[in-house]
Amino acid sequence: MSNGFAYLIPLPPAAIDPRFETYQNTHAFYEEVRMRQAHADHCRWYAKIAAQHQQELAQMQGELNPLQWFYAANSR
Repeated sequence: MSNGFAYLIPLPPAAIDPRFETYQNTHAFYEEVRMRQAHADHCRWYAKIAAQHQQELAQMQGELNPLQWFYAANSR
């Protein structure tokens, strides 16, 4: 019965070489920097595209809409 409980008890963490720990921390730091930069790039791209779409919408709203004549004729 004691063998079944051996799986429930966590093992103590193994000793890690300090050089490897430094490598892990450095890798995690640069990965965080890369992810933040990618997010900032995406936000800049999204803002640029949103502004472009707003300009296109304003331009389209000012144009003549020939389908409006058909909708107005059918609604009578």
